[in-house]
Amino acid sequence: MDTNIRRKNRIRFKLKTISSRKRLSIFKSNNHLYAQVINDKEGITLASASTLEKAFKDKKFDNKKKIAEEMGKEIAKRSLEKGVKLVAFDKGRYKYHGIIKILADSARSAGLEF
Repeated sequence: MDTNIRRKNRIRFKLKTISSRKRLSIFKSNNHLYAQVINDKEGITLASASTLEKAFKDKKFDNKKKIAEEMGKEIAKRSLEKGVKLVAFDKGRYKYHGIIKILADSARSAGLEF
């Protein structure tokens, strides 16, 4: 089994069994970023943000780091509007550095706690 898949499964298993918080899940492709706040007990998505949205496409960013920073602020704002302040950060199969770290730090500074 690929190490990335093992990492993703291990992290997700620990978050779902140990933590009762909502889960902030991150996915990145070569071109886009996606973030969701998920309630695992009910199996529903409470808030989401993506670089495919019109709000992000209209803005002209010079690099992916700025996009990740804006995404973190946006997912935090949408999550707080739904009344979710405490989340567990699910970085998935990615290491905690670069764009993932920037997104997480931005979400923390905008009011999410994890």
